[in-house]
Amino acid sequence: MYRDRTDAGEVLAGRLRKYAGRQDVLVLALPRGGVPVAFEVARALRVPLDVFLVRKLGVPGHEELAMGALASGGVRIVNRSVVRELDIPDDVIDRVAEEEEEELRRREHAYRGDRPAPEVRGRTIILIDDGLATGSTMRAAVAALRQQGPARIVVAVPVGAPETCSDFEEEADEVVCSVMPEPFYAVGLWYRDFSQTTDEEVRELLQRAADETEPAHPAT
Repeated sequence: MYRDRTDAGEVLAGRLRKYAGRQDVLVLALPRGGVPVAFEVARALRVPLDVFLVRKLGVPGHEELAMGALASGGVRIVNRSVVRELDIPDDVIDRVAEEEEEELRRREHAYRGDRPAPEVRGRTIILIDDGLATGSTMRAAVAALRQQGPARIVVAVPVGAPETCSDFEEEADEVVCSVMPEPFYAVGLWYRDFSQTTDEEVRELLQRAADETEPAHPAT
């Protein structure tokens, strides 16, 4: 059991040492709970940190059922099997996507401010959350990232359901689940302190990470 997300991030960083100091590596966190974990990983590996937001596109009237997802970088994924089965017209998908895109932009601005989104193409991306239960959000994030052309996607979490971690081996280039307890039940059970991460904490950690990885000016 981890003390908190900071402790979990320190442990996870130890599993990712081979990526330390590499200029092609970028750590992306799924807000909000993934950010404190990812901050410790990025700090230990001495690589940049940013956020990768995913918003579910819920079926109107049955919002818990995802008909797709939106992600950072303007990427939209549609679950064609759900759309076909429920005969959802394109204009309904567009309307829901517009609403979620507005929320996605609001959150990106709240977290990143005026800093531009990082370049993903050709880089090794370490995608981090505080745990994997069903993995639906992480699955959408991986699919969205693929469309931006990274060289490699590493899914890394401090704790995950064994079956979910295994499933991701077919979707990511590498999967690192530090702990895979059996039975699993829920992510929060494996943290003594699993209190909600606030937007303010996310902003603060991203700013600290940006300050710490600011490139030094070359000697003249």
